[in-house]
Amino acid sequence: MKNTEDLTKRLGVDIDAETLRLALTHRSYAYEKGGIPTNERLEFLGDSVLGLSVTDALYRDNPGLSEGELAKRRSAVVSTKALAGVARSLDLGSYVLLGQGEKLTNGRDKASILADTMEAVIGAAYLSHGIETARVMVMRLIGPLLRDSAVLGEGTDWKTRIQETAAARRLGLIDYQVEGTGPDHARTFTARLLIGGVEYGSGCGNSKKEAEQAAAAESWKLLVAGAGASPDSDAADVRPAVGP
Repeated sequence: MKNTEDLTKRLGVDIDAETLRLALTHRSYAYEKGGIPTNERLEFLGDSVLGLSVTDALYRDNPGLSEGELAKRRSAVVSTKALAGVARSLDLGSYVLLGQGEKLTNGRDKASILADTMEAVIGAAYLSHGIETARVMVMRLIGPLLRDSAVLGEGTDWKTRIQETAAARRLGLIDYQVEGTGPDHARTFTARLLIGGVEYGSGCGNSKKEAEQAAAAESWKLLVAGAGASPDSDAADVRPAVGP
């Protein structure tokens, strides 16, 4: 395994070598080595430590937010995409122990592997030093995402938001037109959103749901363009920038 000294410096926590190695052991590597322990139990533990740390920070720092909005923000910050981004900033992928199959398919940059390993590392920090040290590490590495509007936007249900905005403005019926391309195992979807027969935004994703959410997000931004509205604001009184 690659020397982890630089990794522990970036983490800011001196996790004992055996526990850190376990946190970096993906199941594909464990299988090739005859079924040695994987990082999945640590991932389970780290997920809870991460959730508690983020929930605590959100609750204390946002006294005016509703339960629903707090939940959306937490979901965005602890999402696979967000955690994978943090893992990439730490170069975590280069330390993960992977089987040959995962190595050949760029497993070191797969969002799911990176996010799961990040949670396992959090679990390892908790086992090595306890909840407070683990919480401090989480807030140092992931806390900045709580103030990142782009990341928090990932937690917005854009389909619901565009539905509410279109209804408030009486723009007409919403219609998603989705097309899929590529083989079944690697299909990509593109969605176009029409409101009252007028095309607004479009978006792509690995599923119809992702593509529709992306199209809804783009459409909502077009509707409130130039009005300075945020995902938390009421856009009902903002005049549409495009469309009827």
